[in-house]
This record gives sequence, C-alpha cells and structure tokens, in this order.
Amino acid sequence: MGVPDRVRQEIRAREASSERLIGWVQLSLVLFFSLLYAIAPRAEGASGFNFVPVALGAYFLFTVLRLVLSYRFELPPWYLLVSIFVDMALLVGLIFSFHIQYSQHPAFYLKAPTLMYVFIFIGLRALRFDPRFVMTSGLVAVSGWLGLVFYAAFSDMGGMRVTRNYVEYLTGNSILIGAELDKTIVIIAVTVILAVTVYRGRSMLFEATRDHAAAMDLRRFFSPEVAASITDAPTVLQAGEGDQREAAILFADIRSFTASAASLPPETVLAVLAEYQNIVVEAIEAEGGRIDKFLGDGILATFGAVHPSGTYAADALRTATGIVENIALRQDRFLAAGWPGPLRIGTAVSAGAVTVGVIGSRDRLEFTVIGDAVNRAAKLENANKVQGSLGLTDRATWELARTQGYDGQHEERRPHSSVAGIGEPVDLVVLAAAPVAPAVPLPDPSGTGNPA
Repeated sequence: MGVPDRVRQEIRAREASSERLIGWVQLSLVLFFSLLYAIAPRAEGASGFNFVPVALGAYFLFTVLRLVLSYRFELPPWYLLVSIFVDMALLVGLIFSFHIQYSQHPAFYLKAPTLMYVFIFIGLRALRFDPRFVMTSGLVAVSGWLGLVFYAAFSDMGGMRVTRNYVEYLTGNSILIGAELDKTIVIIAVTVILAVTVYRGRSMLFEATRDHAAAMDLRRFFSPEVAASITDAPTVLQAGEGDQREAAILFADIRSFTASAASLPPETVLAVLAEYQNIVVEAIEAEGGRIDKFLGDGILATFGAVHPSGTYAADALRTATGIVENIALRQDRFLAAGWPGPLRIGTAVSAGAVTVGVIGSRDRLEFTVIGDAVNRAAKLENANKVQGSLGLTDRATWELARTQGYDGQHEERRPHSSVAGIGEPVDLVVLAAAPVAPAVPLPDPSGTGNPA
C-alpha cells in the first residue's frame, strides 16, 4: 500500500494485539460453553460416547497455549493457519461425533445447530483486520462441512439416504442436497462479505495509522496547539486564515556562526547546532513559549501567540536571560562538540499585536506569526552586535513585562539608541551584557616589576 516501514511496524503491533484479543475471546467462549454444558440439562437419547467434554477440554488447552505464546512473541502466519485448522477441526469433529453419541445415521448430524458456531470462528478472524485469515477460515469451514455431507451421503450405514422430499428431510435421517448447498452458500457468502468488509476496513486502518503517524510527526515540527489546530480543523485550512493576538516574540541567534561553520566539518556544525537548539528549546518551553521556526542557527519563538497567556512578555524576558545564562554555563558541551572557542549568542524580545495564522500558496502552507513585533524583535537581535550585548528589548516591552511579574533588577537602559531598520530612536533595555575580556598587562621594560 505504499506506507513507510514504521507505519507497517505499528500495523504489525496492532495485529499482534488483535491476536491476543482473539485469544481472550476464544478463552471466554470456551469457558462460557463449559459452564453452560455443566449446568444445562443433558439432551436425552444419547447412548454412545459423549465427545463434548473432550472437545471442550482440548480446545481449552489449545486456546491457553495460543494465548500464552501470543504474549511471548509475534505469532507467525503458519501458526495462525494451524490455529484456524484446529478451530474448525474441533468443531467439525464435534458435529461428526453426534451420530456416534446418539447411535444414528451420519445424516443425523447435518441437522445439528452446532454448525452455527462456524460463524463465530469466521467472525473472530475479522478482529485481526486481515481478509486472508477470514477467507481461510471460511474455506476451511466449507471444506469441513462438505466433507461431513459427503460422508453422510455415501456412508454405508443403512444405505443411501438422499431425498428430494422436504418433509422427509426434516422429520427423518435423510439428506436434502439443496438444503446442504444452502448452508454451504450461506457460509461462503458470509465469508466473502466479511472478507470484503475487512479488506476495506484494513485499507482504512492503514490510512488512519499513516495519518496518525503523520499527526504525531507534526507535533515534533509544530507546537502541540498548532499541530492540534491543523489536524483537528473542521475544514481544510486555507492561506489567509488567522487571528490577531497580543504576544511576545523572541529571537535567538549565534554570533559569527556562518564564518566559523565554514571551516568546520558538517558533522561538527550539526552537533553544535543540536546542543545549542536543545538548550534554547528547553528554556523556551520551560516558560510556556512555543517554537515558531528554526532559521539555521536562528530560532524564532512566540509567547502568548499560539496559546493565550497573561504573562507573555514576562515569560519571554525570563527566557531570553535564561538562554544566555544556560549557554554560558554549558560551554563545555560546545567545546566537546568541536566548536573553536566560546559560543556567543544574541537574544531579543519585542511584544505587541501579531497575526497568528496560515500563509503560503494553495499547495504549500505555513503556520506562522506576522506583525511589527516580529520584525522589531529581529532588528533588536541584530542590534546586539552594535550594542555589544547578548540580550535586548525595548522599554515598552520591558515595562509591560514588569506589570506581568517580571522582576529583573540589573538591566541597563540605553535611551534614544539607533537601531538599523527602525526609523526612530529606540529606548533599549540590555537584558544581558557581553562579558568583558580581561585586560592583558603590558611587559615591564625596566625589569622592576612595574608594568610600563
């Protein structure tokens, strides 16, 4: 069906679970019929050996063995086929035993209502959602029943008993070929209908499993709320759909990443990126933020855009300072991954009205945020290079965050600062300053110990 291997593995896991379910249903049935046989009045007229307790006991042992094995390993197809043959063989054998138990001509067992149990065994195979096993069960049942009819028709116990008289058939040990063909046709028809239904259901199961796997993958590429809004949407999403919300936007970026990465092996670059992204994502999610997208070494995150929040600005500022602190504390990871020297980053936060929704073309959509706060955060992050800082925000965002519970105390204010891309001066607030390199003492030319 053209599905990935991981989807096939999930299907196989569900099939294994179905086999265990079939085993439990079979065990429940055999226990139920055993209890019914134990408490129900005995049918009169039996003079021969009673095979019912033997059949029930044998089927109980086989069912328990099958159930135990299904929990130990995945049952191979050949074992499932053997199970089908055992099911039908026990049922056919039990029906066959009736003419011995009641000392009647074999035509006697053709009227036994026990034949109806064949539909239970065929229906049980449908629980696996594999039409092959349903068809196999039906074909084995038909073969067994035709064998019983053939034996009854040609048995020499009293001569041929075939008749065309319906009354004689119902009231005596006679065989009406049309009646037995009717039973055979019913078994075949039920088998085919059920197999076709299972085949269609199996196709839907594959599609549903594949969609489920895709939805789970989607949650790795998007935040849970975004993924849910896509997969649970009542209609197909179209470009241009969205909502406006108050939110905070955070940008994080590695300083001089492109120049440094150009001289490093690709596996080193990816290893460093993985360490950096893990640290940043952990800090963002810890404060309730959501990743909007990865931009190479840059990361765009939102607070309050996807999931409304009353503390979005405060959460974003705490995240920005937390990222800087965590990166500084885990420099050993980058060095171990092969980064040449300390890894420096820049972060910036801007709050305001944004549009959250779907953009793109008819065949290629993207869920994102748009607005002045997004553009402003990107320009503030870039301003870290000029300001010599690791984290920046504007005064309006900082004051909003303070009203929402942000308790930062050591921010440096830089009013009326020029920021590239923003036409008017911006009152900047430095959330994290770049570390100052220690002064290197000059050599002492006099040799007295006093530097020049």
